[in-house]
Amino acid sequence: MTAIHDFGGVWTPALLVGLFLLSSFLIIWRLERMSHRGVEGTVLGTLFMPYFSGLGNLIFVAVVLRDNGPAQEIAVNCWTNNITNLGLLLALPALIWGLNLKSKSKARKAQRESALHRLSLALTLIAMAFFSMMVWVLGQDGTIDRYDGCALVGLFLFWQCFHVYEVLKENTQSNKAGWHPLILLDILLILAGSACTLVAVDGIVAAILAQEQGWLSGNQLGLLTGWLMVLPNAVLAFYYAQKRQADVVYSSQVGDGHICIPLCIGLFAIFRPMPIAENLQAGLLILTAASLLHLLCLILFQRLPKPIAASFLAGYGYCLYLQINP
Repeated sequence: MTAIHDFGGVWTPALLVGLFLLSSFLIIWRLERMSHRGVEGTVLGTLFMPYFSGLGNLIFVAVVLRDNGPAQEIAVNCWTNNITNLGLLLALPALIWGLNLKSKSKARKAQRESALHRLSLALTLIAMAFFSMMVWVLGQDGTIDRYDGCALVGLFLFWQCFHVYEVLKENTQSNKAGWHPLILLDILLILAGSACTLVAVDGIVAAILAQEQGWLSGNQLGLLTGWLMVLPNAVLAFYYAQKRQADVVYSSQVGDGHICIPLCIGLFAIFRPMPIAENLQAGLLILTAASLLHLLCLILFQRLPKPIAASFLAGYGYCLYLQINP
C-alpha cells in the first residue's frame, strides 16, 4: 500500500487523484452494465451504488484509524459529502435537465411503478433526516463514543435489511427471472477498482497530512477529502440526469449519504471517540432541513423545481463559506 508514496515530486498528488478517479469510473462503468443485466434502477441506486460511490469514505475511515489521524475530520468529511449530495449534486442536474420523478407514460403499470419508486425515495429521505437528527442527539455531549457508534451502525444495518426485504418482495411479486450470470464479472471488476481506490485514498490522505501549512494541508483534511470523494457521485448524478433517470439520481445521492451518516461515523466511533463541534451540530440540523425540503418537493411536485434547486445552490455556497471561514 505504501508503494504509491514512492512516486515523489510534485506529480504525486495528481497521480493519486487520477488513480482515484479512474478506479471510480471503472466502478461506475460496471454498475451501469449491471443495469443492463436485469438490476432495476431503484435497486441499483439503493443497494449497489451507495456502497461503491461511498467506498472512498469507508476507506478514509480505515486510513485515519490506522494512522491515528484527526478524529474530528471524519465528521467533517461525512458532512461535506452529504451536504454536497443534497445541495449541489441534486440541484445542478435539476437546473440543467430537470429531475422529474413522475412517469411520462399513461399506462397503469408505469404509473404504479413510478408511484412505488417515489414512495421508496420518500422513505430514503426520511431516513436521511432521521439519521442526521440521531447523530445530533447522540453528539449533544460533544462526543460520539463507542456505544453511540454501535447504535448508529445497528440502525444502518436495520435500514439495509429493510431494503433487501423490499427488493426480494418486489422480485417475488413480479416473478422476475434471476440476474444475468455476467454480473459476477462486473462484481470482480468492481472489486479491482475498489483495490485501486484503497491505494489512492491512502496516498491522498498521507499527502495532505504531510502539509503542515496552507489551505491544502491537514487542517482542511475533512473538507478536501469530502470534495474529492463526492466526485464519483457527481458522475452518477450528471450521467443519469441526462438520461432522464431521476429516480437513480435521487436514490444514489441520498443512499450515499447513508454510508457517511450513520455508517462511517458509527464505525469510526466504535474504535475511537469522535468529537462533535458546535458548528457540526448546526450542520446536522441543516442536513435534516435539506432532507425534509427534498421530501416536500417530492410529495408536492414529484420533481425538484428550478427555483428551489437554485435556493439549494445558494444555501450550499453559504454553508461552505461558513465552513471555510468559521
